Amino acid sequence: MIYQVENELILRTMCEEDASKFSQAFKEQGWNKPEEQFLAYVKEQEEKKRITVVAEFGGEVAGYTTLLPSALDGPFAAKKIPEICDFNVLMKFQKKGIGNKILDVAEIQARQFAKEVSLGVGLHVGYGAAQRIYIKRGYLPDGSGVWYHGHQLEPYADCNNDDDLVLYLSKKL
Repeated sequence: MIYQVENELILRTMCEEDASKFSQAFKEQGWNKPEEQFLAYVKEQEEKKRITVVAEFGGEVAGYTTLLPSALDGPFAAKKIPEICDFNVLMKFQKKGIGNKILDVAEIQARQFAKEVSLGVGLHVGYGAAQRIYIKRGYLPDGSGVWYHGHQLEPYADCNNDDDLVLYLSKKL
């Protein structure tokens, strides 16, 4: 499905061919994102368990996100609020507005399920760009503090500042 076409930018659903393209593109920027991860997204999309949004710019995959109809973990799971998961724009395509376009589509899709959308964002510097875009778009912390390995951290608990240390945010749609 094509969501939007604007000059060199196409926003569409993920397809199997994207798996190797994304895996290779992330490898080139020093990240490990295996093909299997993207193939699982395609399968879950076919099973209506996940919605995918891919940005293609100038014929190359540039970024993506996925949307779960209902959060699986964190403070929004019990409320059945949709969750934006695994949002990425490849470094060479950042600062072109592509991330905002991807999120625009994800938020429109989230409206099928609720009047609010949620997400979790990591806290280390690698998530700095994502933290900024979410705040600029009106996402607010839910007030439950930080979560680690899927559980709410108690005050003064030990943890590592890795990809599993997250702050949950939400936005009214």
